[in-house]
Amino acid sequence: MPALHCTLPEKTSMMNDKRQLKTIRVNDVDLHYVETGEGDPIVLVHGSLSDFRSWGLQMRAFSKQYHVVAYSRRYHYPNTWTGDGSDYSVELHAEDLAAFINTLRLGAVHLIGSSLGAYIALITAARHPELTRTLVIGEPPIHPLLKQSPEGEVFLREFLYTVLEPSKKAFQAGDFELGVKLFIDGVSGAGSFDKLRPLVRGGLLENALEMKAETTARNYYPRFTKEDAQRITAPCLLLTGELSPEMFHHITEILEGWLTHAERDVVPGASHSMHTDNPQKYNETVLRFLAKHRRHV
Repeated sequence: MPALHCTLPEKTSMMNDKRQLKTIRVNDVDLHYVETGEGDPIVLVHGSLSDFRSWGLQMRAFSKQYHVVAYSRRYHYPNTWTGDGSDYSVELHAEDLAAFINTLRLGAVHLIGSSLGAYIALITAARHPELTRTLVIGEPPIHPLLKQSPEGEVFLREFLYTVLEPSKKAFQAGDFELGVKLFIDGVSGAGSFDKLRPLVRGGLLENALEMKAETTARNYYPRFTKEDAQRITAPCLLLTGELSPEMFHHITEILEGWLTHAERDVVPGASHSMHTDNPQKYNETVLRFLAKHRRHV
């Protein structure tokens, strides 16, 4: 199975320049973000073991037409930790995202999420439809949806027993590098973590503490129901990677049937981290979708 994390692109000079970073106070925590470009606002929401830097190739492409904002979620690099991470949840991140948009006075935004970031974007759009102009959703791990069919149950058991539990045990034992390695190797094959380029591997390890909080969270995968989906009024683009695990295609098919204004596309030659696996096709597909919903002045 391909990896479930969001890797960091190699060429991210602007994203690695800390002088470009800004900080905003949201729900009693400081969140770091970068922004560039002018026009309709886009907010990029990263996935697990990741941070604002993972969107470097999208910032460059999207900022030619849009005002693009990428932020690091609570507990992710380079944000300062408050507490012990025991409150980590999709709902908490959704509350942060809504407050982030409101504090920056962005109005209704094009909300683009990857993996767990896509899950967070969906929850935010359901609870705050006034903040969402469009949605681009990349393979959210809404595992409760897998319980709706025998095939889905198989996918869920495989993930829990071969990926999540071994990684969780390593984090609980205090071996963060082993926890990340087990997670990556468990979903990508033995030795996959060691084969990653140093920049990518280093970026994952910088978010290892976040992953411990995530895997031990009391409410890691909240329910997302058909009623939740139908509260989303914004047009939605559902993206899957051609090479992604069937689990994600299964979840996306359910969402496509539930969302009122949804269309679906596949990023060729890409797995779960499609915006870094094939950024050119990903960017082209997203920009084509956004162009249909730009504000005309």
